[in-house]
Amino acid sequence: MKIYVKNMTCQSCVAFVKEALDELEIVPFKLGLGEIETKEDVSDEQKVELNKKIKKVGLELLEKKHGILIEKIRTVIIDYVYHSDEKPNVNFSTLLSDKLDHSYTYLSNFFSEVEATTIAQYVISLKIERVKEMIILEEFNLSEIAYKLHYSSAAHLSNQFKKITGLSPSHFKKLKEKRRIAIQDL
Repeated sequence: MKIYVKNMTCQSCVAFVKEALDELEIVPFKLGLGEIETKEDVSDEQKVELNKKIKKVGLELLEKKHGILIEKIRTVIIDYVYHSDEKPNVNFSTLLSDKLDHSYTYLSNFFSEVEATTIAQYVISLKIERVKEMIILEEFNLSEIAYKLHYSSAAHLSNQFKKITGLSPSHFKKLKEKRRIAIQDL
């Protein structure tokens, strides 16, 4: 049985869901970002209890088909931005289409209708938040950040960063209050 989870975007979320599943004695066959797979069926009562437990940290079980597809799109985008250091051999639209087994046009139109933003704008917003995080952590220079986030150059990253935030990356680095936006709020 597959169960989909909204806002499950990091390994901490996975660990929290694993703990909640253990408490409810639900054995996952597979557990990943946004998705739980069990060999046995999960009762409606167990789902209600699981949902109560995970809502405490901003997660939520998804039942409706449109919500599930939106979360799948978000999960692929988050994985692309946060967990793929090497640039894929195909462009992002092809990658998304292949992973979700729908045309990019369908996914893009669907995402735009439900989320009131485009996939491209969501990717850019997510990338900018990732750039902010990397700047704050000071682990990489701007060229390395540009490479890791699949920008064509540090200049391209800088231009996009300034367009979105109103600040250059270097000015952002100098700010005392380094504000970031939570992924679920994008």
